[in-house]
Amino acid sequence: MGPGSRTLIALLASGVAAAAGNRSIAVSLASRTMQPGELIVVTIEAPDVVAAPHVRDVRVRAFNRETQAFSSGAHQWKALVGIDLDAKPGHYSLTASVNDAAVVESVTVTAKTFRTRKLTVNPDFVTPPPSEAARIEQETQLLQRTYDASAPQRMWTTFSAPVPQPSNSAFGTRSIFNGTPRNAHGGADFLSPAGTPVAAPSAGRVVIARNLYFSGNTVIIDHGLGLFSMLAHLSSIDVAEGEAITATRVVGRVGATGRVTGPHLHWAVRVGGARVDPLAVLALLGQS
Repeated sequence: MGPGSRTLIALLASGVAAAAGNRSIAVSLASRTMQPGELIVVTIEAPDVVAAPHVRDVRVRAFNRETQAFSSGAHQWKALVGIDLDAKPGHYSLTASVNDAAVVESVTVTAKTFRTRKLTVNPDFVTPPPSEAARIEQETQLLQRTYDASAPQRMWTTFSAPVPQPSNSAFGTRSIFNGTPRNAHGGADFLSPAGTPVAAPSAGRVVIARNLYFSGNTVIIDHGLGLFSMLAHLSSIDVAEGEAITATRVVGRVGATGRVTGPHLHWAVRVGGARVDPLAVLALLGQS
């Protein structure tokens, strides 16, 4: 499926729970599939709850993670929930709450088989030399702190692909580098020519714009409410950390820095800490 795909499947009908007097909450979930690496858009409707300031808090909890919802209309809110790449098949609970009223839905995650690819790269990116250990650990901690500190407000609107070329490497692919198995591929690769402008998939704030050991020249955008984009292996970076950017702003150029076999763009997405296929984001949050 290409990056412009708009295929979307509504998976669950509304669920209603009465709470706090005569108030009720209706919840619907939409996703391409309920499998590892997918995005769920949760829609919450509470027609019996009057508008702000009486609505104090609307949030969703699922997969041991909690996310703040955002207003999407009169008495309606939405929240984004990611099914992490390593999520196990099984039944999970999703709780949507408005103030002190809540409804619980059941989410059934089904198994997904990811393909395997074999790549040959610089041996230092498979077994890094001891001299790079401290740097790699510092960057690992930096990324964790970054993903743990998303802005409390929504900055994104719709999403679009960062480059015009189609994705050529599937999310979740199990990679074998120089004969050694490594972590699954946590993003989508686009085989774009070196120097191709890379656009911000949506609005947000640049939280990382620097060279990292494995991903090379890297830009990470915080779109707010736990949603992040990583754009990696750039030949150059054209934004600064802390900078607020609009959708389609050029953040850099396609390159071959870090652990790569040639020029391409790697786009990875985090939703509330979960690794999610960027093509799922385009399918559910992309432009009509």
